[in-house]
Amino acid sequence: MERRKAKYIALLLVAMLLFGANQTYGDVNSQFVPDTDGIDTDGDGDPNNDHVYVHVGAGDGFVNMADGKLLYEFSFSQLTGVPDNMIMEQGSMAAEIPAPTLVFKEGQKVYLNLTNVGMMMRPDLFDAHTIHWHGFPNASTVFDGVPTESIAIKMGATLTYFYNAAYPGTFIWHCHVEATEHMQMGMIGNLWVLPIQNNLPDGADLNGFTHHTGYKYAYNDGDGSTYYDVDYPLQFTGFDSDFHDASINVQPLPFALMDDNYGLINGRGYPQTVDANSLPNSHDGKLNQKVNSLITAVQGQKILLRMSGVSTTDYTTIATTLGVPMKVVGKDAELVRGPTGKDTSYWTSSIDIAGGDTFDVIVDTTDVAPGTYILYTTNLNLLSNDQEDFGGIMTEIRISAP
Repeated sequence: MERRKAKYIALLLVAMLLFGANQTYGDVNSQFVPDTDGIDTDGDGDPNNDHVYVHVGAGDGFVNMADGKLLYEFSFSQLTGVPDNMIMEQGSMAAEIPAPTLVFKEGQKVYLNLTNVGMMMRPDLFDAHTIHWHGFPNASTVFDGVPTESIAIKMGATLTYFYNAAYPGTFIWHCHVEATEHMQMGMIGNLWVLPIQNNLPDGADLNGFTHHTGYKYAYNDGDGSTYYDVDYPLQFTGFDSDFHDASINVQPLPFALMDDNYGLINGRGYPQTVDANSLPNSHDGKLNQKVNSLITAVQGQKILLRMSGVSTTDYTTIATTLGVPMKVVGKDAELVRGPTGKDTSYWTSSIDIAGGDTFDVIVDTTDVAPGTYILYTTNLNLLSNDQEDFGGIMTEIRISAP
């Protein structure tokens, strides 16, 4: 046993020497096809901006939980705009929780480049990575991200995914390699596609609802029923600190014992959720938590909450304090309508969200008095930051007077 342990440590030291402090950054070749067809596919009036270039890196990093505990994590980093010869360096230890938010317009052609920058803190890990656009009816399995049917890239490699963003709605994106481990470690992000109805000409009639320039909708509803003024992503998940500690300490991963002790919204527990700033970690000071969950609006506005559940261990019931009504208008990136087009949206005081679910929820503040309200989970075990009470999956809705 001791001999086997010594052999493993020796191999780990060799890997660290090869890929650790003296890491040499290799070439990255991202791809993008300029929009030159002269056709306006996203309906915004400009035929030359319908192709979108995005570059993300897959690697590791650290985040602090709301009680201060430092956790090791895997995730993606936003590298759009970084020169190819700087991708490996800029992506190192830059993993964000949640993964960078991706927003596209219906009709756009998306060139999403993924570079595997490697695990700086675990150079013995040679994990491959993919991107899976959860809920998207992908026309090509090669870009679906499921390892058995598509391409998973090794450290130093880059793959360009192509998507025709033909369907509006709220989605999730994540790595699908060793999905339970990689999602528990944090490789999940918010993604949504804006409907082409947003770009209708001023004064267009939507079955009695008059559209004006600048109006926004969750879907191509045809009647203005999904109109909103402001929108916020709320991704509900959690971390099991024992699992994360086992990973950084090179221990067997306790899959069978996985149990989240940190409930999170957008990678943060309360009161981190209402901190509008990007949060540095205490390991190297990098801003690995960039998405807060503070919801603000002026009385009379309609708020669109883009909810998604991505926990690997729990379903979550979400509720608001009395006086803040919620209307579900979309589910799993589909407008809530019956087979004949009948509006089946509904008002509710709570929403049950399981892993992989997304909901589009409208909060109409017309009759909501100015003040601070709480959006929270009724799962009591997720209303704490480990041993610290009054935390976890909870945030504030702040309504100001007009």
